[in-house]
Amino acid sequence: MTVIGRLAGALPLPARNLAIRLRDQWRLARTPAGACDATPLARIDLARVRQVLADPALDAEWPAVAAELERFAITTSAGGVNPGDRRALYYLIRGFRPARVLEVGTHIGASTVHIAAALRANAGGALTTVDITDVNDPATRPWEHYGSRLAPAEMMSRMGMGGAVRFVTSPSIAFLETAPERFDLIFLDGDHSAATVYRELPAALRRLAPGGLILLHDYFPDGCPLWTGDAVIAGPWLGVERLRQEGARLQVLPLGELRWPTKLGRSVTSLAVVVGTP
Repeated sequence: MTVIGRLAGALPLPARNLAIRLRDQWRLARTPAGACDATPLARIDLARVRQVLADPALDAEWPAVAAELERFAITTSAGGVNPGDRRALYYLIRGFRPARVLEVGTHIGASTVHIAAALRANAGGALTTVDITDVNDPATRPWEHYGSRLAPAEMMSRMGMGGAVRFVTSPSIAFLETAPERFDLIFLDGDHSAATVYRELPAALRRLAPGGLILLHDYFPDGCPLWTGDAVIAGPWLGVERLRQEGARLQVLPLGELRWPTKLGRSVTSLAVVVGTP
């Protein structure tokens, strides 16, 4: 399977997607089973989520927010959260009003600034954002490697949110296993391999406050493409399905089509909300 992983990048897209999925399945099958307590998850349905995403008050305030954040010139070509998903994140944080948010996978800060902007509009809240690398390292300046102009911490400072956002350099599971606090919403957008998601989601649930939500990025239902000619990231779906097969009382609500563009000429999103089963 390691040979498949090395060769995947040279294969045509359908074969590459299959090779990566096979590698994910192989590694997931060798991951020891673990407990998953979904008790803290909110019990809501997709209609409630869509209600938030269709809020006319948020539609009215969005243009000013978008204009402010566009001045940061965050690249759209770094493999991170696309502009349509960023807007959805803003709406979800505004609508569900979590006081404490955890983001796994800071990268260049594209999603981070939108979460922070929503917390600011909510007139309170704190964000902890975790990445395996130091995203604000002044020596290596990783944001510039991806074509962005400002470090994530600098964007927070310019938004007046420097004191409300904490940056942590750590593997996600190590942080989740040792963090003393609980969070009202956890956004998982780090290592998308099936084996990691299988371990990461139960660890996130242990850090979730009662009635909280977990939000997944790059969730491809049934491992099927969402965009023509784009890669399929099957890991989050595979990891969640194994947890469900082992009895985890959770369900995933893919957000599907948004009311605004995401990428490649479509409005579909890979965002999905994890909620408890009735």
